[in-house]
Amino acid sequence: MFSSRKMIKLFYDVASPYSWLAFEVLCRYRNVWNVDLIVLKETHIKFALFLGNKPPGLNPSKLIYMDSDLTLLSEYFGVPMFRPSSLSKDSLNAMRFVTAVAEREKERDALESVSIELWKRMWRTHQDITQPASLTEAGLKAGLSANEVEEFLTLSKSQPIKDKLKSVTREALEYKCFGLPFIVCHVNGKAEVFFGSDKFELMAYFIGEKWMGPYPNKPIATM
Repeated sequence: MFSSRKMIKLFYDVASPYSWLAFEVLCRYRNVWNVDLIVLKETHIKFALFLGNKPPGLNPSKLIYMDSDLTLLSEYFGVPMFRPSSLSKDSLNAMRFVTAVAEREKERDALESVSIELWKRMWRTHQDITQPASLTEAGLKAGLSANEVEEFLTLSKSQPIKDKLKSVTREALEYKCFGLPFIVCHVNGKAEVFFGSDKFELMAYFIGEKWMGPYPNKPIATM
């Protein structure tokens, strides 16, 4: 007998601005939709290169489109972001750091806070997220103690954490993931996948809930 639980898995990378938008919206809807659990999964975006998918930074036409697209989306979703001058930085170290936080912390708050701080550094203040000093600052701003940050940095270099990140990436590939954000909704034993940050209305239909725009808790003005 299938479970009636509804679960949403979000595969993301802090190098992906569209992942940030999906992350923020799903967190807003976590207690609004009748979803028992949202599992936030960290994935290294570089695997897309092995699938023949070129990131926007390597396609001039996509890059031009991305500027106007992110401007509109950031206004619509209320998540200010600005494209960095260079998109060539590898997020591997950052995602290993996030994975270490996720593995050691039982509460999801630390994972969410650290992820958001890393997104802010790359897509709002345009800071390097590849260096330990930058990861340290992001961790401290997310509310971690200096000792915790040091522990997570050390843990992020360990083989178990490297293997964990690889396993989550493999899980995404098992769902035929080809880019991020990649969202998997589970309802009554059935799974449906959604790509990008513009499928929330369709996701709501699939799970039997209602899409109420980017701010579900915002009062609707009446005449």
